[in-house]
Amino acid sequence: MTIVLGYDESPGASRALQVAIEYAATFTEALIIVYGAAVPGGTGEEYLVHDEAIRQNKQEALDQAVQTAEAAGVPATVEILAAKPDQALIAAAERHQARLIIVGSWGDGPIRGALLGSTPHKLLHLSSIPILCVPHGR
Repeated sequence: MTIVLGYDESPGASRALQVAIEYAATFTEALIIVYGAAVPGGTGEEYLVHDEAIRQNKQEALDQAVQTAEAAGVPATVEILAAKPDQALIAAAERHQARLIIVGSWGDGPIRGALLGSTPHKLLHLSSIPILCVPHGR
């Protein structure tokens, strides 16, 4: 089994990374660090160029997250998926038979999150896998 972390470089994701490392170490689980971004369109050269740009842009930050996990003794890998974040996290968690999905919050209130469709809010309603939402702190 594994633990899946949604990671996007936000302050909430940075705090969630630390919590995910603690849980992965406690359960002796591997950590799958997932970045999901739905690329506009779905076919053609423009789609491929946009998808590659996203991958290159996020790879350095994701590699740093892997190094942080591995420095703490937690094996970690990265998945960059061309899907909305909630869909990417659920798909990765199901594929890896995850014990838990961990995400950070941006600090939106419940009404704003519901109206704008925050990833944690969507996960709570769509996932059959337990969700741990880490507050971003101040």
